Amino acid sequence: MSDAPVYVILGRGRWAKRMHLFIAGEGRVVGAIEETRLRPGESDSAYISRLAKAMTASEAQIAWMCVLPGPHVSLMIQAAIEAGLHVIAEKPWYGSAKDTERLQSLARAKRKLVAVHFEYLVHPEVENWKAHFDPGSGLRFAGNVFLTRPDHTGLPPMDNLGCHLLAIHEYAVPASELSEVQCAYERPDERAVWLERDGHRIASIDLLKGSERLIQEFMKKVEAARNDAAFPFDLNFALRVAKQTSVRKTSHSA
Repeated sequence: MSDAPVYVILGRGRWAKRMHLFIAGEGRVVGAIEETRLRPGESDSAYISRLAKAMTASEAQIAWMCVLPGPHVSLMIQAAIEAGLHVIAEKPWYGSAKDTERLQSLARAKRKLVAVHFEYLVHPEVENWKAHFDPGSGLRFAGNVFLTRPDHTGLPPMDNLGCHLLAIHEYAVPASELSEVQCAYERPDERAVWLERDGHRIASIDLLKGSERLIQEFMKKVEAARNDAAFPFDLNFALRVAKQTSVRKTSHSA
């Protein structure tokens, strides 16, 4: 399609390679910037300038940050916005409230989109929950994310896996009470959320079913939102999810 955006992936690890295949498989031109680490002695401003020049040279319209979270992600997002690109960052978001507002303000001023990739939020059943469930009193939300594979990220399971469930809660049924949220590696695959009222399960979603093209559907939503630079899963949304994640981690360690 002639108006399809060009992507550039920042990163060189396992996830960056997978995302390259997904994006190219949708008929998009996709480039890569692999040298994304802050160099010894390099200032933040020099780092931002170096990445911005590389992204400008890529002639891309959307930058996808396929790197582990950390302070560098904020600098990478700033570089992309200053280079005139829309941005997709991976969850979880570790930026502060101040940093979040600074980057969102910069994006608004440049009319650029900053999206955070929570792929299960585009599952059709999640959208149905948002449209049809009136929380009312006594509605409780719970879920599990278990993966058979070992951890390759070094991130706490609640940050890397549990944030998917907390994002669904925040987006679809934010007024419901958070009940049990469990996540772990090296267990039989299970990705599910459910709602209870008066001790009875009234709705559930098996997130493994119908999940084959969630990344591609997320791409479509980002691309459709470029013209008005608005997207529900932005840094402010990711910050709210991060706060919920922190609360759950604290309560589990208490």
